[in-house]
Amino acid sequence: MNDSMPHPCVTSPFSMIPKNYQHLLALAFAVQEINDSPHILPNRTLGFRIYDSYDNARRTCQATLRLLSVQERLVPNYACGIHNNLRVVIGALDSHVSLNMANILDIYKIPQVETLFSVCFCDTPGLPFYQMVPHETLQYEGILSLLLHFSWTWIGLVFMDNDNGQRFLQNVFPMFSKRGVCFAFTERVPPETYMNQIYVMLEKGAKIYDKLVDSKANVVVAHGESYSIAIFRWLTYISELENRTSKLKGKVWIASAQMEVNAFVYQRHWATEIFHGALTLRIHSNDLPGFKSFQESRNPVSTKGDDFLRHFWQQAFGCLFPSAIAEDVEEENCTGKERLESLPGDFFEMSVTGHSYSIYNAVYAVAHAMHAMSSSEVNHRSIMEANGQKFRNEEAWQVMFSKHYSDSEWELYLWFFFLPSVKNQNSQTLTIDEETRPLSVCTKSCRPGSSKKVKEGEPYCCYDCITCPGGKISSQEDMNDCNPCSDTKYPNKNHDFCLPKTITFLSYEEALGLSLAFLAITFSFITVLVLGVFVKNHRTPIVKANNQKLTYTLLSSLLLCFLCALLFIGEPQILTCLLRQTAFAIIFSVAVSSVLAKTLLVILVFMATQPGSRMRKWLGKEKADAIFLCCSLIQVGICSAWLGTSPPFPDVDTFSMAEEIVLECNEGSMIMFYCALGYMGLLATISFTVAFPSRKLPGSFNEAKFITFSMLVFCSVWLSFVPSYLSTKGKSMVAVEIFSILASSSGLLACIFFPKCYIIMLRPELNNREQTPGGACREQVTAAEDSLLATATSTVLVAISSSDSQL
Repeated sequence: MNDSMPHPCVTSPFSMIPKNYQHLLALAFAVQEINDSPHILPNRTLGFRIYDSYDNARRTCQATLRLLSVQERLVPNYACGIHNNLRVVIGALDSHVSLNMANILDIYKIPQVETLFSVCFCDTPGLPFYQMVPHETLQYEGILSLLLHFSWTWIGLVFMDNDNGQRFLQNVFPMFSKRGVCFAFTERVPPETYMNQIYVMLEKGAKIYDKLVDSKANVVVAHGESYSIAIFRWLTYISELENRTSKLKGKVWIASAQMEVNAFVYQRHWATEIFHGALTLRIHSNDLPGFKSFQESRNPVSTKGDDFLRHFWQQAFGCLFPSAIAEDVEEENCTGKERLESLPGDFFEMSVTGHSYSIYNAVYAVAHAMHAMSSSEVNHRSIMEANGQKFRNEEAWQVMFSKHYSDSEWELYLWFFFLPSVKNQNSQTLTIDEETRPLSVCTKSCRPGSSKKVKEGEPYCCYDCITCPGGKISSQEDMNDCNPCSDTKYPNKNHDFCLPKTITFLSYEEALGLSLAFLAITFSFITVLVLGVFVKNHRTPIVKANNQKLTYTLLSSLLLCFLCALLFIGEPQILTCLLRQTAFAIIFSVAVSSVLAKTLLVILVFMATQPGSRMRKWLGKEKADAIFLCCSLIQVGICSAWLGTSPPFPDVDTFSMAEEIVLECNEGSMIMFYCALGYMGLLATISFTVAFPSRKLPGSFNEAKFITFSMLVFCSVWLSFVPSYLSTKGKSMVAVEIFSILASSSGLLACIFFPKCYIIMLRPELNNREQTPGGACREQVTAAEDSLLATATSTVLVAISSSDSQL
C-alpha cells in the first residue's frame, strides 16, 4: 500500500478461486472510505497494488520485487524515476505465501500486516509481522471445547500435506489426547498439484475416501488453507469417477478458521452434500455499511481499473466476453447484467466473510497508524506495537496490536447445504435435535454399574465395559474404575448405588433361633425328667451300681450344657460374650470328666473281682472324685487364662456377609478357644479309649458300652463342627455351634441314661441284684440294653444329619 493514486491492478491470465474476489473488494472499499473521510489522513490519498501469488513461491517473490522496484520493472534497488512510497504490505491468506514475502520485505524494513490464521509470526525473530487475528492455537481450544460439548471423543483428522498441516498435527495431537479425545485416523491430503502428478493425487484421494467411509468416527476435523475445501471436494468426485457404491455421508466436518467454502470453476456442479452441516470457527465480524452496494456496483463493462473483475466475472458466471471467445468453447457471452446475488455461496457471498473483514480491519489499522504518526499530538511519542497501543475510529470496531490473544472472540458458523434437524431460534441460540445428533465414539458409553477397561493395543477411547466387582459401584457413565461402598453399605443388583446393610444376629424372633431355643429347653426338660427318675429310684440296684454322686453331677452338667445354648441366642452383650464359650467349656468338661471317672470306676470294679487281684486298694469313691476334680480344674485353668488375657467381647462384623452387618462375639483369642475345645476332645478321646476295651465286660449294669457309644457320638459331632464352623459366617456360624452343643450333650444323655430309664420304668423285673453275670436273665438284660442303645444312638445320629441339612 502506498500514499499515491490507485494504480491499475495487474491482470492475471491464470485461474483463480472466484470467492476470493471479495477480499480484493474489501481492501478497495476500505481504501475508498479512508480517502473519503476528512478525519483520517486528511490531505493524503492512499493507493494500493494487488498481486496474485498464484500460490507459487517463485511468482510470490517476483510480485514482491515488483512492489519494491521502480515502475514494476523488476529491478531491485534502482531508485531513478518515479517511485511511490511503499508504506506497508498486507500479506496473503496463506502463511507459506506470506513467509516467502517476508524474507524480501525484511531487507527493506517494510512492515507486513497479516490477516491469516497461523502461528504467531510475532514469535518469528527478525520479521516485521503485525498479526490481525488470534493465535492459531486458540481455535484448536475452541474446536476441542466443541468436541467435548457433544461428547465426540473418536474423531478423524484430515489436513493438507505441507508444513502447516504438520504443525497442526503436532499441536492438536497432545492437546486433544490430554482431554480424552482419540484419533481414528490421520490423513494427509495432497495439495494442488501439476497435471503430471494427477494420478498420484487421485490414488491418494481414493485411499482417504475409503478410510473415511470405513471408519466408525463420525466427526472429521479438517485443517488447511483458504482453498482447501476446493481440494477436499475431490473426495466426492473420486467416488463418482471410480463408481464406488459406498457413499461418504453421515459425517460431521469441523473446519479450521483458515478454510472457506469455495470451489474452482470446474467444480461448479460437483456435489457438496458431504459438507452439509459442517461447523467452523471464525473470527468475529460485523456488517460493513455500504459494502453490499459497493459490491453490487461492480460491473465489468463500466468499472475501470479493475482487471481482476472481468476474469472473475467469466469464471463465476461461466461465460466469456466477446474479446475472449476462443474456438471450440461453448460458454455463453457475458452481458455484464448478471447479478452477483445469484451466485452460489461457494462462488461468491454478498455478506462479509471473516477473511474479508480482517483485510478491511488491516487497512484501517495501517491508516490509523499513519494518521497517528503524522498528527501533531503525537509527534514526540513513539508507537510501540508490543505495548497494546489501540487505534479507534468513529465506527464500531477496534484494532489492537498485542502479544496477548486470550481475550479474542470466536464465532461458530454452520455451513448450510441441507440440514433439516437444526433450528436457529434466535441469533444467539443453536438448537440441535438430540435424536438425530450423531455419535462419534469408539465404544458406546459404559452404563452405571460398570467401568472401562482399555483394550490392549488400541487407543484409550476404545474399551470394554466390565461389571463392577462385588462391593463396588459406579454411579456415572464411563467411569475409569468402580468405587467401593462403605463398610456399612453394599451394592444393589445393578451396582449403580449403595444400599445400607441390615443389622443381623441370631435372635429369638426368627425361625432358626426359635427352633434352637425350643430344642435346648426340650432337652433341658428331658434331662430334668431323667434326673427325677434317678432321684426317685436312687435305692434301686441299677442306680446304686455306679457312683451316684458322679451320676447326678453328669446329669446336672448336661442340664447346664443345654441351657448354655441359650447364651448364644440374642444380641451379643458383654456378659453373654464372656460366659457363652467359657461356661460351656467348663460345664461340658465337667460332664466328660464325670464320664471318664465312671468309666475308670467300672473297669476297676471288674478287675478287682478277679481272683488274686491287687486292684482292690484302688477302689473307693475318693479315687473317682480325684480324677473328676483334676480333669475339671484343668479346663477351669484354661478358661481363666483366656478371660485374663484376651476375653471375648461384642463385635461388629461388616465383611463376612455382603448384605449384612453381623453382631457377634469376638472370641478374643482363637488360640485359647481351640485350646478349650481341644481339651474337651482330649477328655472324650481318653474316655473312648478306656471304655472301648471294657465294653464287653459282663454285668447287667456295665456302663462301658454306653460310654463308648456316647464318646463316639461326641467325637463325630465335634469333628464335623470344626470345618463347619470355619466355613460358615454370620449367624449361621452361631447356629452351627449351638447345634453341636445340643447334639453332643443329647448324645451323652441318650446313650448313657436312656437304657437305664428303660429298665427302671419299663422292665423293673430286671432291676434287682439277682441278675448276676452268666445267667439267662443277664443275657436278656444285655440284649434289651443293646437294642435300646442302638435305637438311642441312631436317633441322635439322625438328628445330627437332619440338623446339618437344615443349616
